[in-house]
Amino acid sequence: MAAMDSVLNSTNQITLKVTDENISTGQAQAANKNNKDEKKLTSFIRKNLIHEKNKGGWKYASILLANQGLATLAFFGVGVNLVLFLTRVLQQENANAANNVSKWTGTVYMCSLIGAFLSDSYWGRYLTCAVFQLIFVVGLVLLSVLSFLMIKPTGCGDGFISCKPLSSIFAAIFYLSIYLIAFGYGGHQPTLATFGADQFDESKPKERQSKTLFFCYFYFFLNVGSLFSNTILVYYEDSGKWTLGFLVSLASAVIALLSYLMGTPGYRYVKPCGNPLPRVAQVFIAAARKWNVVVPANSDELYEVAGPESAIKGSRKILHSNEIEFLDKAATITDNDLAGPKNPWKLCTVTQVEEAKCVLKMLPIWLCTIIYSVVFTQMASLFVEQGDVMNSHIGEFRLPAASMSAFDICSVLICTGIYRKILVPVAGKLNGNPKGLSELQRMGIGLIIGMLAMIAAGATEIQRLKYISPGEKASSLSIFWQIPQYVLVGASEVFMYVGQLEFFNGQAPDGIKSFGSSLCMASISFGNYVSSLLVVMVMGITAKGDKPGWIPDDLNTGHMDRFYFLLAVLTAFDFVIYLICANWYKGINLDEDSCEKEMEMKLDEDDVLRRV
Repeated sequence: MAAMDSVLNSTNQITLKVTDENISTGQAQAANKNNKDEKKLTSFIRKNLIHEKNKGGWKYASILLANQGLATLAFFGVGVNLVLFLTRVLQQENANAANNVSKWTGTVYMCSLIGAFLSDSYWGRYLTCAVFQLIFVVGLVLLSVLSFLMIKPTGCGDGFISCKPLSSIFAAIFYLSIYLIAFGYGGHQPTLATFGADQFDESKPKERQSKTLFFCYFYFFLNVGSLFSNTILVYYEDSGKWTLGFLVSLASAVIALLSYLMGTPGYRYVKPCGNPLPRVAQVFIAAARKWNVVVPANSDELYEVAGPESAIKGSRKILHSNEIEFLDKAATITDNDLAGPKNPWKLCTVTQVEEAKCVLKMLPIWLCTIIYSVVFTQMASLFVEQGDVMNSHIGEFRLPAASMSAFDICSVLICTGIYRKILVPVAGKLNGNPKGLSELQRMGIGLIIGMLAMIAAGATEIQRLKYISPGEKASSLSIFWQIPQYVLVGASEVFMYVGQLEFFNGQAPDGIKSFGSSLCMASISFGNYVSSLLVVMVMGITAKGDKPGWIPDDLNTGHMDRFYFLLAVLTAFDFVIYLICANWYKGINLDEDSCEKEMEMKLDEDDVLRRV
């Protein structure tokens, strides 16, 4: 304690010395202000600088990136071939298997909202990631043991040897295991992305740039992890060695969890800001109670707490915006508010109102990304089923249909490099934006490329149907005709999903950062559910009478190309709506001045820490 007092006294002496050099005669009032600022600096050092010395940075962010790669390897070791596991081992029909995969994948990313809520409100990022990774490992243990017991005879499910029908108990345990995997991976993903971003201090320009770069690397490592699953693991699973593939996934998940825990002493932690649901509800209820109240023309007359800190614990203040003005009624001060104690259900701060506005403003953008996710989810279902009835032989070697997604991954890796090294510098020089393109521009480009991917998939299906021989299940057309559609989907991901991660995390207020990251995952979730709904609707309309429908069990009698073209039309329509929403959107405006005032003490952080 004496050492701390010595440090603080030394800090005060340094600050006073600098202050004395700049105070002229007769400026006693300014000197008193500086003395108050010294106390703020002392408090700031005690609360933050000393506590977070040598915390976070690229060293510990790299551990989280490795965790992302290993966890993704484990997840896609199950997910990439799940549609074939359902058709070959559980003996489901193509349309049913595609729907079940879509529902499962949708559940994975829907669980991201649960993880984000717990992270922002109660547990914090670190504990949330640890708990959900543990659930993920438990699901993989159950699936690995179950696959060993239920896949009989050994080697069945390779496309040639049929498996024995499963009992209802085994089927129930199987679904329990894969949904535990969905719950664990889904809850872990958005929180890990936000936790990684927390390792960088936004108040420092260099670390702010590192934070932007982190999201790019985050998606890069996601694809590095899935590359192994989509090439090596998928080959063994396709040849009937399902248990081996699941065990490798389990080992990867365990290593990911252990490496995550090893970084515990050095992570940079951000405390949870409390449950955001009551805060948002208070804004709407307070605005409704003051429906007839006139909002003042001067936004400075709206209610806000004094001082640099926000009323929301751990959150920076947000400046007033002119959008969705009816919510400003919640921050309008009336005579009743002045008469008694302040009730948050009747009077809210500007920051609280702006937090609710931010959620509402992001929703139209988010809704426009769902159709793109419908396009993206075809890779795990219909693309695989399409490839499974094409010529996949290279000499004597049979290429698993699911391994074609390796071209998607390679496309992501290559396009990420092209974007960072070529497109960003060139676009930056043309428009003056150091990021090259804004997040909204990149998401729009992703929609266009996604539409082109569906057109390419439809064209491939038309060609596949031309090369069908009577009595043959597979077309003689080479599976490598699928390369363009996979490459285009990969290129679209670089623009759409990386852009989404940056956009929703950057535009979300401090109190709901994980919620912002989870919106990207939730988009994929709803995309899967919409895809499943579209398949059911299309089959219900097209499979009438003797007609087999567009996506029958025997794809050679169907017209899957028309389904792809339908998705292309829907994406084009969605792009038009997206342009309107993106043009309307105005970004969050944080009150950075209140934070800067605490640091403008003519002492930089490094100088203070050296004396500490």
